[in-house]
Amino acid sequence: MAAKSTKQSPIPSVWARPQREPDQPTLSRATIVREAIVMLDAEGVEALSMRKLATRLNAGAASLYRHVATKDELMELAVDEVAAEIHVPAADGSDWRAAVSEAAHSFRTTALRHPWLGSLLGQAGLAYLGPNLMAYSERLAALFTAAGFTDPTIAIDAVMSYVIGMSTTEAAWLITVARAGETEAGFIARLMPAAQQAVADHEHLAKGYAEAEKAATTDPAAMRDAKFTAALDIVLDGLALRLAR
Repeated sequence: MAAKSTKQSPIPSVWARPQREPDQPTLSRATIVREAIVMLDAEGVEALSMRKLATRLNAGAASLYRHVATKDELMELAVDEVAAEIHVPAADGSDWRAAVSEAAHSFRTTALRHPWLGSLLGQAGLAYLGPNLMAYSERLAALFTAAGFTDPTIAIDAVMSYVIGMSTTEAAWLITVARAGETEAGFIARLMPAAQQAVADHEHLAKGYAEAEKAATTDPAAMRDAKFTAALDIVLDGLALRLAR
């Protein structure tokens, strides 16, 4: 009887296999990823394909596949590339809340600059193994460790769950506004009658809409900033109480 094969299938992640050497001087994995990010920023995830990307690079699709095995791998690489733009302050322990808040706001800024980032983080396989995301997580862990948290991963999960969720929702909203071809304030003003009608039978929601209407139609960006900061403060309040215990 033939022996049973013990060969395992490869792990489906770009970070789990060696990088190929470039086969042509002008085409490298870095070049491919940079152009993919340009396409993602301009057209979104749905519009990106390996064939279209190869056309933009004046290369054959086969040349791309020498560097990036699948579109999923390309997404992992793109996510990690833009993660390098996120700033995390040094961990000196002087004011951990201010430092974590700065890191959270930097992540939000990056996610709004690249509105596909938040949604891809949950889909891009093992993207968290990329060097830039690893460095980001390490710097956050250093901040929380310096503050006195015995398990910094719990604190990181709490903050990042909020930041990613809020940033993803906000980015999706801004994409909707952009597709409408209007200013954010103008789009909100036009949408407000329908929103008011929708919440008319919901007492607490109706009160909140009434309070937010003026700010939303005069300076919606400032309103979004204030909402993000206020809710982030609640998360940090909870972490501060845990640290005190």
